[in-house]
Amino acid sequence: MKTFARWYFNELQQVGVDYADIKEVQAYDLRMQKIRDVNKEIQDIMSAINLKEEHVILEIGTGTGELAVEVSKYCKKVIALDISNTMLEFARQKAVFRGRNNIEFIRGGFLTYEHQEGLLDTVVSQLALHHLPDFWKMIALRRVFEMLKDGGKLFLRDVVFPSDVEDYEKFFNELIIEIRENAGDEIAEETEIHIKEEFSTLDWIAEELLKRAGFRIDKADYYNGFLATYVCTKIHF
Repeated sequence: MKTFARWYFNELQQVGVDYADIKEVQAYDLRMQKIRDVNKEIQDIMSAINLKEEHVILEIGTGTGELAVEVSKYCKKVIALDISNTMLEFARQKAVFRGRNNIEFIRGGFLTYEHQEGLLDTVVSQLALHHLPDFWKMIALRRVFEMLKDGGKLFLRDVVFPSDVEDYEKFFNELIIEIRENAGDEIAEETEIHIKEEFSTLDWIAEELLKRAGFRIDKADYYNGFLATYVCTKIHF
C-alpha cells in the first residue's frame, strides 16, 4: 500500500461501532437481513447503474459482502473493499460458500485504494462515506471520479441529515425513539454512536460535494429522515 504523508487522514482506523470482533460482524449481518430488504436493494442498485455482463465494479465498504456476492453473478468482476479485516474474511467465506470466484477482496477504502486495472464502469458505496469528515469526503469523491470511465456511474447511499430542521435535539431524540420501536435497542444504540462519533453531513453539502468532484447527479432520493441515495454520472464537459 502507498505511503501517505503524516497529515493524511487514517481511514483504516475504526470509527463508531468496532467491527474487528467477529461476533459483532455476525450480528450485524443478521440484523441487516432482518431490518432491510437486501434483495430488493440489490435489484434497485443493478437497475440504477444499468449493470452489464462486461462491467467491472468497485464496491467501497463491502461489509459482510452481500452486495458483492450477488452482483458478481451479473458482471465480469467485483472489487470489494473494506477497512475491517474481520468483515473482509466474513465476506470471503460467504463468497466461497455461494460459489463466487470473480470477487477480489482488498483491505482499503476511499482514500487508500490504488486502482491499477483500467478505468471502472461503476463504483458503489453504501453507508461508508460518513466515516470521513467533509474535507476528506471531497478528496474521496475526486478519487472515485478519476477511477471511472467517462459515462461511468457512482451509486452512493449514506446517512445524510436534512438541513431544514429547526430543532436538531428534538429531531434526533424522536429519530432514536422511532428506530428503537421499529428496529430494536441495538440499532438505536448504534444510531446514537453514529450521531456522536461519525461524520454524516447535511443534504446540501453532500450534493455540492458530488457536483464539485465533477459528477452529474442524475437522481437524489431522501427517505426515512436520515438516508440518501445518489445516482451520479462522470461527465467531462
